Amino acid sequence: MLRPLLLALAAPLALAGCASVQAETPTTATLTQGVVSAADPRAAEAGAEMLRRGGSATDAAIATMLALSVVEPQSSGIGGGGFYLRGSPDGTVVTLDGRETSPAAAGPDWFLAEDGSPLPFPRAVLTGLSIGVPGNIRLAAEAHGRYGKLPWAELFDPAIALARDGWEVTPRFREFLTFAANRAGNVEAGRALFFDEAGEPLPAGTIVRNPALAGTLEMLAGQGADAFYRGEWAEGLAQVVAEATPGERDMTPADLASYSAVWRESPCGIYRTYRICGMGPPSSGATTVFAVLKQLEGFDLSALGSASPTAWHLFAESQRLAYSDRELYLGDSDFVRVPLGGLMDDNYLRERGALISATTRMASVEPGTPPGSQIILSQGEGPEEMGTSHFVAVDRWGSAVTYTSTVEGPFGSGHMYGGFYLNNELTDFSFVPENGGRAVANRVQGGKRPRSSMAPTVVFDSEGRLVLAIGAAGGGTIPVQVAKALIGVIDWGLPVGEAIALPGLYSPGDTITVEEGSPLLAMRAEWEAMGHSVATRQLPFKANAAQLVDGEWVGAADPRSEGVAIHP
Repeated sequence: MLRPLLLALAAPLALAGCASVQAETPTTATLTQGVVSAADPRAAEAGAEMLRRGGSATDAAIATMLALSVVEPQSSGIGGGGFYLRGSPDGTVVTLDGRETSPAAAGPDWFLAEDGSPLPFPRAVLTGLSIGVPGNIRLAAEAHGRYGKLPWAELFDPAIALARDGWEVTPRFREFLTFAANRAGNVEAGRALFFDEAGEPLPAGTIVRNPALAGTLEMLAGQGADAFYRGEWAEGLAQVVAEATPGERDMTPADLASYSAVWRESPCGIYRTYRICGMGPPSSGATTVFAVLKQLEGFDLSALGSASPTAWHLFAESQRLAYSDRELYLGDSDFVRVPLGGLMDDNYLRERGALISATTRMASVEPGTPPGSQIILSQGEGPEEMGTSHFVAVDRWGSAVTYTSTVEGPFGSGHMYGGFYLNNELTDFSFVPENGGRAVANRVQGGKRPRSSMAPTVVFDSEGRLVLAIGAAGGGTIPVQVAKALIGVIDWGLPVGEAIALPGLYSPGDTITVEEGSPLLAMRAEWEAMGHSVATRQLPFKANAAQLVDGEWVGAADPRSEGVAIHP
């Protein structure tokens, strides 16, 4: 029987005292059967079914990703890529980079018009210029080969059934169809799936069947990942992208055949007494999350509590510092020298944190000079990141996988192949390759992976116990969501579900942006007195997590989403 967790619809802003993550090591391997948390109940159930069959957290995460390809095509899927992070009870952390790559023919002028100006985003996103080589299937195969327990084909069972037998359109999905109709219905295949004869989005409650995607998934289940990247089927994929790409430089079958998911070192640091580990370049997730936290370590957030305007002011100021470094230094470390150690350096981040005043907004914020940096780079320009989906799986052996998957914007590029949407991930590159004669770290280059904000994260307590796995969706807000939740758990003593549900604010630049209707808006006068400019808009918050509490893993999903956590 399924047991979706009942989550608080809103977290109280009452003063929270100092507390630590409560965790005990299970006394037996089967004390906890694990948990799966995902943004859609049907995908969470797919992962939970793998745990019931004796699968690992990796098996569950892959099955969840595949099911999301069917029921959440606006956010993620096999036409996109992702980051996989696995934490073990023995303290080992591994990460796998399945980020999309640009075609070999791409260059710094990829998003420049003939006159040298950057293309307007709408002119780029619905073309093949935006589509990178998808990485999720290669990532899944790599992770399964090392950490899977169930046969590869079994992981596809729930997703195939959903695509073949049908799934119900939810109110949230219909909202995406409505405001992103130009992408969802960009090609005939999308219009046939999700719109009626009058061109209107299908109403909530409609059953959708996707036999083309079912066939693709059956092929991959039977033939393995190589079928996606090599052979006649892969040639067809490359041809679809090439036909959608203006100019003479296209994605080729060789781009697909040469794609690989890359095992990378996980950057880790200590906040308070907790070891925080995340995803390194090409993600900016780990460095930005850790910077936001570490720059605040000199302030007693626990004593201030979650009801304090000062605490949220400090959080906003730390974001400004962290994002200024992110914009300048982060990119694909296979192409640019990223001062990763310097960006995680305790002394450097303490110095950055000392710039923050508890009473006054910083007049301006500039990037710092972390150890190992080369000041030869310039800040780039490009549209704000958009979609994604995050999910967490923990198995009976106490290993946790936290995995973020994305097609970038809603329904990606709007182009489809084999029943799924192709990403628009290359628009995460800077549209300008240089500023002031200096190269931009995140400029387009052939075979390069665009910078990402995705931030899958695991946390170990002072005794080395794995106690938390977390991540989020929501483009550039992702590191802020993760950092906010970690402050909620570590500094304010909240269960992770309440920490995720805390109202949020986003302050990567000179303005504090608060969710519409947020109780934090009651603090506006105090912030403005400190010198802040405050704006409101809908923010794409959508986090998922699992926390070890008294020997049992407890899952949580953001109440802003349709997500749930399911115990097998």
